[in-house]
Amino acid sequence: MKPISIHDFLWEPSKFSSKAICVVFGNDPFWKFHAVRTLRDQVLSEEDAEFSLTRFEGDSVKFIDVLREVATHAMFGGDRRLVIVEDADSFVTKYRAELEEYTEKPSGQAVLLLLLNSFPSNTRLFSRVTETGLAIEASSLPEKEIPKWIVRWSKQHHKTPCDPDAAEMIFQRIGAEHGLIDQELAKLALMVAPKEKITTTLVEKAVGSWRSQSTFEMLDLALAGQTAAAIRQLDQLLLAGENAVGILAQIAPTLRKFAAATQLILDGEKHGKKITPAAALEQAGVNRYYIEKKSEKQLKMLGRYRGAKLLNWLLQADLDLKGASRNDPRIILETLIINIADPRLRLL
Repeated sequence: MKPISIHDFLWEPSKFSSKAICVVFGNDPFWKFHAVRTLRDQVLSEEDAEFSLTRFEGDSVKFIDVLREVATHAMFGGDRRLVIVEDADSFVTKYRAELEEYTEKPSGQAVLLLLLNSFPSNTRLFSRVTETGLAIEASSLPEKEIPKWIVRWSKQHHKTPCDPDAAEMIFQRIGAEHGLIDQELAKLALMVAPKEKITTTLVEKAVGSWRSQSTFEMLDLALAGQTAAAIRQLDQLLLAGENAVGILAQIAPTLRKFAAATQLILDGEKHGKKITPAAALEQAGVNRYYIEKKSEKQLKMLGRYRGAKLLNWLLQADLDLKGASRNDPRIILETLIINIADPRLRLL
């Protein structure tokens, strides 16, 4: 068997009951949190169940202490215990043989939950857990799937419908950080009248800090060819304490979609097929709301030369900000803005 996705697990947790040994692994703290909370609710369903929950730090706990805990009878909350080993990568490395042996005959009265960053599939422990236990991969969604997830998450977890255009706007303003999106949805749900839904009007009014809004205003200025104004906006963001890597992370999804749309147009021309900018943007994952509002005009202004160069420029800026260049982060971002905004490049 294969590990199950955290998204399948959370949408219908009743399909995946907890086992004597469970592993949650991946790179996203938000999804790990929800996986643990859902498993806790499955295992410890009684009112006093928290008395039957034990947490250990993986870098300091000994296997014998974990083994003793899973063998202890629950005092409250029914007859089951939940024993969690957090940050358990080093724990698994140190006690792999003992854990493999434990999977052969686990405790019948407790659930052992290991929280890992990685869970290599070429190990015997992986095979044993996926065969007899429960392995959940808690990884981030691809960016193109996040707006659809926002719609579903808002309805299921916040009991509030969200318009697809509003979901796209939330993603554009907040970025791909699931935890921040969840916080914004919780706030918006409180602002929506009964039987109403989250709309673009509400999102425009309520979502995004001054910094996040200013970041996208900076990008809009650059795409409009207003180089000086875009750089002034960049300076304001940096003076306000915004991190250069964070600024790049916010604008990168939009620029990658422009790059994909440009490539679709160029590929179409090679095969004698004309693809309109609007159609290319839609295929690249840009919401129709933004295509009509500004994206089509921006892509035309950008031009095919700069559009084809975007991915290389983004990659270089990312590498430079992470140590490949000794230049000041401001200079790195300024170079990117100039490349995007320079109207002379549109004619090449």
